[in-house]
Amino acid sequence: MNRLLRCMLGVGVGVVAALGAAPSARAQDDAFPSRPIRLLVGFAPGGGTDVVARVIAPRLSEILGQSVVVENKPGASGIVAGGIVAKAPPDGYTLMMGVVSVNTILPHLFNNIPYDTATDFAPVTLTASVPHFIAVHPSVPVHSVPELIAYAKAHPGQLSFPSAGSGTTPHIAGEMFKSMAGVQLLHVPYKSTGQSMPDLLAGRLQVGFDTYPTTAPYVKTGKLRALAVTGARRLAEFPDLPTVAESGLPDYRFATWYGVFAPKGTPAAIVNRLHDGIAKAMAAPDVREQLVKMGVDGTETRTPEEFASLVRADTERFGKLVKAAGVRVD
Repeated sequence: MNRLLRCMLGVGVGVVAALGAAPSARAQDDAFPSRPIRLLVGFAPGGGTDVVARVIAPRLSEILGQSVVVENKPGASGIVAGGIVAKAPPDGYTLMMGVVSVNTILPHLFNNIPYDTATDFAPVTLTASVPHFIAVHPSVPVHSVPELIAYAKAHPGQLSFPSAGSGTTPHIAGEMFKSMAGVQLLHVPYKSTGQSMPDLLAGRLQVGFDTYPTTAPYVKTGKLRALAVTGARRLAEFPDLPTVAESGLPDYRFATWYGVFAPKGTPAAIVNRLHDGIAKAMAAPDVREQLVKMGVDGTETRTPEEFASLVRADTERFGKLVKAAGVRVD
């Protein structure tokens, strides 16, 4: 009897503890955030991922009532930051400003990524999508995509283009162009756009495939010559600049999206709180204005479920593109 009584008492204590833990967890979720949030960027300052994060963070801080601190953790084409977030506590206080390259392209290029991009993150929301420019240093005697293709074929292997690392979007955009145009261009990977851009501006590299936010300022000042935009339509700020599709490569379309990710296992209540806060930040007129000036092609957020669907679809789509283009990691 004593033994049975002790067992019953033990079960009772466990039930009480479990019942007490649930309200406590809910209370923590309801109180979120109660301290500053880290928003990691997998690249050095100055690139598109960094710029988008820093436009959104101040307004998101106001909405959430806690500081949202952007931290740059460059390395391995964004894999370093991804590893930190994947292993962080799933409490919503360590986030990543993801990018299409890190979250959908790299799995097809690297075999030793220390996390699973498909299962180790909780998608929060899409934040922005931007096209790229195909641009050249003014010393290159071309003024259109057809002229670039002809020049590259006449000077095989003599033109080079930079990226922020193997597998990043400028790399994939360049490889797609090489494959579709049938030209030879040398890919030169850097650790960040901030490191590669000075060499492109100096003429040590000749062709750029980087994003609008990164390239447009130099196009406006004449330090680079834009040949085409890689999106599906022309940009309002550059109405005379054709798309690549209009320039002789009808199947060429490429854009970079950015979105926020949390570690897997982050409670749905916290993910939804983050989503709602980011959606409000993105809807703020000053934020929208800054992003539009950066060439952002749409600033509508998506629900966590919709964003997760986009990530899955693009992972499959870019897997096919990488295979078809024969892209290899340098």
